Amino acid sequence: MTRLISIEFQKLYKNRASKFLILTYFILLSFIALIASIKFDFGTFRLHIAEQGIFNFPFIWHFNTYIASIFKLFLAIVIVSMMANEYSYGTLKQNLIDGISKKEFVLSKFLMVIAFALASTLFIFIMSLLLGYSFSSYTEISIVFSDLDYLLAFFIKLVGFFSFCLFLGILVKRSAFAIGFLLIWTIIESIVSGILRWKIFPNTDIYEKINQFFPLESMSNLIKAPFTRLSAIKNIETTITGEEIARDYGVHFGGVLIVIIWTIIFIYLSYWILKKRDL
Repeated sequence: MTRLISIEFQKLYKNRASKFLILTYFILLSFIALIASIKFDFGTFRLHIAEQGIFNFPFIWHFNTYIASIFKLFLAIVIVSMMANEYSYGTLKQNLIDGISKKEFVLSKFLMVIAFALASTLFIFIMSLLLGYSFSSYTEISIVFSDLDYLLAFFIKLVGFFSFCLFLGILVKRSAFAIGFLLIWTIIESIVSGILRWKIFPNTDIYEKINQFFPLESMSNLIKAPFTRLSAIKNIETTITGEEIARDYGVHFGGVLIVIIWTIIFIYLSYWILKKRDL
């Protein structure tokens, strides 16, 4: 297993585009800290983002993992590019000639998926601790390390999404087409979701129960948008509607299980395609 990871890291190290995208990804994650410096002044109205509690423990775990997941496309491009390069440069065929089985090849790619997700999660964990201890009003240990299930959800979400991208890279062989297919799949899920919501099951929540099993939707559901948890947003909603709207922001075992199952499906399909394909 160590040998497989070493081979993959050597391939990444020799690819300038991949190194640039990976570096850009982590730099963008670091920019979350810049949110603390954002201030708005409109006459007598002043808004300092950091003062709204976004970096308070334990809310920061929810906020940072949600924002960080937006940038996952950068690593997705790296993953599909890795597969495209395997076909373009003939390294896949050479690896098989050198004695690596197709199962080991897929495993090596999946290990890279896990490595990317783990590095991202660790990075967000460290950055959240630094930001939290700098701006949070609550620094008790029991509060600081509560709601860490958002980090687990973030890790599972990235593993699932990157596994999907790996599957597309193996299926399509070209990085541009794989990313295009990903965008098309996103649009298809949105259209089907809209049809279920407005045409087939209007005025009910049945469409949500069906949507949760779609691959990208299931990953999205792991970490819901945190902005309506902010007191400023709640006050605006209460003023408009006259009551506080109850929402569920938690990470649920059922949602995690769905993404894990999709991850297993994508990895198996990747192996099945590679096994059946004539290289």
